[in-house]
Amino acid sequence: MSTTRVTTTIGAPRDAVYRAFTDPAVIARWRFPDGMTSAVEPDGDGFRVTLTYDAPDARGKTTAHSDTYRARFTRLVPGELVVEVDEFETDDPDLAGAMATTVILRDTAGGTELTAVHEGVPDSIAPEQNEEGWRMALARLARLLEG
Repeated sequence: MSTTRVTTTIGAPRDAVYRAFTDPAVIARWRFPDGMTSAVEPDGDGFRVTLTYDAPDARGKTTAHSDTYRARFTRLVPGELVVEVDEFETDDPDLAGAMATTVILRDTAGGTELTAVHEGVPDSIAPEQNEEGWRMALARLARLLEG
């Protein structure tokens, strides 16, 4: 298993960034890598995400062309901290198990410093691909909140 850590600055207040990590309707607008679309639905104390590949030859983790995971919030501190546990819906034992994401928000000149730590990423997901996916999604988040 690997850990991905990314830090960026978003030109928006901490409360807006926090909402983008906790509101399923907002999550659906940014939290996916390029080359995919996202459907997000509330699910108890979290949400369920289905990411669908645009390319017809791309191979999904849950179905032929999609990745689905359930996310459960385990700790929320409004405007400061989001901790969630994610699990893929898959029959592949190499992708099974819980992953934890911790997002820390701090005030900084020009907006909010965001640090995301994604732990327990399965070995079958290349660390550099996971980091690239995070960076793509965070760039989309910045465009959404700064635009």
